[in-house]
Amino acid sequence: MTPPVPAVSVLLPVFNAAGTLPPCLTSLRRQTLADWECVLVDDGSTDDTPRIAALVGAADPRIRIATTAHRGLVAALRCGLGLCRGAVVARMDADDLMRRDRLRDQVDALDADTSLSAVGCHVRMFPRAGLTRRRRDYESWLNAIATPEAVGREAFVECPVAHPALAVRRHVLEAFGYPDCDWPEDYDLVLRLLAAGHRIGTVPRRLVAWRDAPTRLSRVDARYGLDRFTACKAHYLARGFLAGVNRYVLWGYGGTGRALRRALAQHGRLPSHIVEIKRTRLGQSIHGAPVISPDGLPALRGARIVVSVAFAGPRAEIREALRAMAFEEGRDFLCAA
Repeated sequence: MTPPVPAVSVLLPVFNAAGTLPPCLTSLRRQTLADWECVLVDDGSTDDTPRIAALVGAADPRIRIATTAHRGLVAALRCGLGLCRGAVVARMDADDLMRRDRLRDQVDALDADTSLSAVGCHVRMFPRAGLTRRRRDYESWLNAIATPEAVGREAFVECPVAHPALAVRRHVLEAFGYPDCDWPEDYDLVLRLLAAGHRIGTVPRRLVAWRDAPTRLSRVDARYGLDRFTACKAHYLARGFLAGVNRYVLWGYGGTGRALRRALAQHGRLPSHIVEIKRTRLGQSIHGAPVISPDGLPALRGARIVVSVAFAGPRAEIREALRAMAFEEGRDFLCAA
């Protein structure tokens, strides 16, 4: 007899996660929405993960286990996605935890707004004692995003949705898939969805406990380094906001702005002007681009402006200044930290 199709498929790739998988699966089995399946892809684990998965799978038939040779996260995601049957695919990682209402709240959000192709949620990183200032700032920034418009507006600052907190309509995720690229697959997916006109919302509740461990891929895999995030941004900026132009105005030339300039140059996009507030730089030229003050921007109306400033406070001030000059975000300027 064919089992009924669940409302949600939880896509869970696993590799050598014996220490964290039991509480992860416990949090899943405690969901208030019981109509789910979990597609657990064991990516060739060499620790006790296979035994733990088999025991839990025997106790709960909603947990379906696929075992593959070790080929990495993207291959595991592809394998698992092909086995998902639910109308919604919710991502989860083996070292994270879900609050009891996570699946219900995300399914309800997608049911309530059919224009949404995906929804994320807010997160709480743990363990708190080891969090760096940068990670705490990212958590605060992420949890301030509460609408699809904010997701789109912030998409080139950093990834505006934590991947293990993302739930996507299955037909959409199947259409976009997980290509094997040279940068983070989660950020790539979000930018591809937005570029194609899909709306991504968020449930403004902390529904995922997101473990910040020194062994996370984002810490140990070169594809998740800051330079690869910047390369991903540049790739989609060149094909989106900067499509059809080879010159743009760059506001900000600290470390963030310099890195983005280099990455965009690989796509033939070069600054025509650089906006700075440091008086010592005004009147100079950087890589052939004159340095101007913000007061010079109205004379450049019609040019695309890329704001590349690392911190949220200065970005907010720049946004306000550009709006006061009648520049429209998304049409005339875009923030890409």
